[in-house]
Amino acid sequence: MTRFRSYDDRNALEGEMPYEARGLPVTIHGFLARTAERFPDRPAISFQLLSDPKSHATTLTWQDLLERVTETANLFRKLGVGPTDTVAYLLPNSIETPVVLLAGATAGIVNPINPLLDAQQIAGILRETRAKVLVTLRAFPKTDVAQKAAEAVALAPGVTHVIEVDLNRHLRGLKRWIVPLIRPRVKVRHKAKVLNFEAATSAEKHTRLDFEDVQQDRVAAYFHTGGTTGTPKVAQHKYSGMIYNGWLGGSLLFDENDVLMCPLPMFHVFAAYPVLMSCIASGAHVVMPTPAGYRGEGVFDNFWKLIERWQATFLITVPTAISALMQRPVNADVSSLKTAISGSAPLPIELYNRFKSATGVEIAEGYGLTEATCLVSCNPVDGLKKVGSVGIPLPYTQVRILRHDDAGHVHECASDEVGEICVANPGVFPGSTYTESDKNSDLFADDLYLRTGDLGRLDPDGYLWITGRAKDLIIRGGHNIDPAEIEEAMLSHPAVAFAGAIGQPDSFAGELPCVYVELVAGAEVTTHELLEHARDHIHERAAYPKHVEILPELPKTAVGKIFKPDLRRLAIKRVYDKALKGTGAHVAEVVEDKKRGLVARLARDGSVDEAAVKAKLGEFTRPWDWA
Repeated sequence: MTRFRSYDDRNALEGEMPYEARGLPVTIHGFLARTAERFPDRPAISFQLLSDPKSHATTLTWQDLLERVTETANLFRKLGVGPTDTVAYLLPNSIETPVVLLAGATAGIVNPINPLLDAQQIAGILRETRAKVLVTLRAFPKTDVAQKAAEAVALAPGVTHVIEVDLNRHLRGLKRWIVPLIRPRVKVRHKAKVLNFEAATSAEKHTRLDFEDVQQDRVAAYFHTGGTTGTPKVAQHKYSGMIYNGWLGGSLLFDENDVLMCPLPMFHVFAAYPVLMSCIASGAHVVMPTPAGYRGEGVFDNFWKLIERWQATFLITVPTAISALMQRPVNADVSSLKTAISGSAPLPIELYNRFKSATGVEIAEGYGLTEATCLVSCNPVDGLKKVGSVGIPLPYTQVRILRHDDAGHVHECASDEVGEICVANPGVFPGSTYTESDKNSDLFADDLYLRTGDLGRLDPDGYLWITGRAKDLIIRGGHNIDPAEIEEAMLSHPAVAFAGAIGQPDSFAGELPCVYVELVAGAEVTTHELLEHARDHIHERAAYPKHVEILPELPKTAVGKIFKPDLRRLAIKRVYDKALKGTGAHVAEVVEDKKRGLVARLARDGSVDEAAVKAKLGEFTRPWDWA
């Protein structure tokens, strides 16, 4: 493992040889087999269904994992999955989830799906990826994944087989006997054949693949981005990009003695690549506490004791989880921890300082995106961490900050000048990032550099700073406002835990800034006090929020990002309902349309003055129609 302390270390590693000369395995199965040969009896993956630090855990060694992946891949191939066919999985974290991920990429193309989506969205992804096989949960108490899966498959007739994982095998004692008695019933309207995962996989050969593992690079994974509609964008990942992410972790961060505590979902690229692939490259051990990870019952309350139980050396986290952890005492021995690695959203400096003070551990922020098979940059674990930056571009990754003018010309930005972050590395698939070819148009600069849509700058030391998202800009009468400025001001108030600023519709300015906040547990503050605080801490008058609203909890993605489309829906409904007062109509829902974006759908309260409705909503630029 190379020490990662500075830009010099990064350049020295890259300068040793071209990336293609490193002699890395070509396929995922070959990648895993090499690790199983090196560390057959070392622990690879552990999972505990319950959050109690003394509860039962299931562990696979690297040899166990290879055998389980091999038999599962053989099953998929037997069910008709070839190299261009899709195996989807709709699973929370479990010992089976990484097995399915790796086996799906070995037999065909694996397609992880977020179980928090609704059935229609899941069905849209199954149709978009033309999935033949879906691996999901058998009905289990306190989860509706099986019900969603059954409903989704009924809307996706291309799925021929549903394979069910039963979490009950991970329970012990009385609970294991009770589950079959209280197992929820699931209405099945689809015609796919249903198999039991354990029975079906264990019937297959586990010593070798029944088919040729062709030694050439190919698309091996589909990861959906967003998921606000039935047909989200689907990013394509090749073996080479997946293995590149693992090589980075194995070369710069982890070795076989490390234990990674990963409560992030295995359907997201952060857990699938920088964590799982890095463990394969290094032989490190990954621990998954409960199916829902950070969202799991009791996980936050037991978290530090789980760190102690597993002697975790690395904590994989996101800012929203760090904030929740800092509202609980560090009530265990966490001296095994070397570093916390945070991604998905910018980390406020106050939160960094509180975490370091409470644990003695520093946080290294990184940056990645689904479209680049994840990793782009990271703060040096053993070197200078610039809090608020996302660190140094990783070896064999080139980052350019570019500005595209209205005439279509591209300008290279100077040091500390803000522009669009554009990336080239072995994880970027030039020209074919998305499955739909029309979504790849205008996505690349010089046909090589992925335009991320993120705004940022490179400082004189080469550290990357993300300053906002191009599409998140609030445009007030043609004036661009960065929502980060509003959010930072709100987060400086001691009562505010999270803040999400967006542009709410306005009939005059097009958009006006508004902000939604979630308070620290037990805190009390009025919206008037928050507005006064915003005015005192925001330097630009145009950025003063027109509306501040306190929510019990801000909507967040599975990896803890504030989910702004839901905030935009709230704002559209609030503003339009106010405008529609007296017309006999109101906003029933705000839906995502593939071509028009967010659309307000109106309902009639009785007698409706349709001319007044058209006049009132005609003052706004956002689309609407009748429900």
